[in-house]
Amino acid sequence: MENNEKINNSKELIAYLSELFPACFIATGEARPLKIGIFQDLAARLADDPRVSKTVLRSALRQYTSSWRYLHGLRPGVMRVDLDGNPAGELTEEHVTHAKSALKESKDKIFSSRRKTSNGKSAKQKRPTVDLSTLKTGQQIKVMVGKSPVTGSIKEITRDDVQVELSSGMQVRVKAEHLVP
Repeated sequence: MENNEKINNSKELIAYLSELFPACFIATGEARPLKIGIFQDLAARLADDPRVSKTVLRSALRQYTSSWRYLHGLRPGVMRVDLDGNPAGELTEEHVTHAKSALKESKDKIFSSRRKTSNGKSAKQKRPTVDLSTLKTGQQIKVMVGKSPVTGSIKEITRDDVQVELSSGMQVRVKAEHLVP
């Protein structure tokens, strides 16, 4: 990434971090567990980088550390790494257990296409009418805020939600079911 435009989505920022800190962040494959407090280290190292904002950095780290490939890498005996790839503490059993739980919960959420109705029988779950894979950053879209649709512009798209800047200037993160086609 050679230009100086501000990076405003998590996926691009992860790719950029993979270039800057290849011993810590990887773009593909099983991710290495990150040092606790790595956000502060990144913020300090990238303080003079005009392309990176702390807000997008925080969002990118959240996305990276909640990804399946990251959670798969959290196993007993594995060392955390700092920005330069140096060991930064062994994973605790508590963190491994939390990762397994988060991974199971995420997979259950994705793979569960049915839910129980009030009578106990399975029914097809209503799916969103807006397919997140068809959306693009900068695209205009309507978001249900309360009971009313409000126009906004897409700022970021993640695996399961969208950050939208409303016409009022307020930014909201919403699930696909709150988007109006």
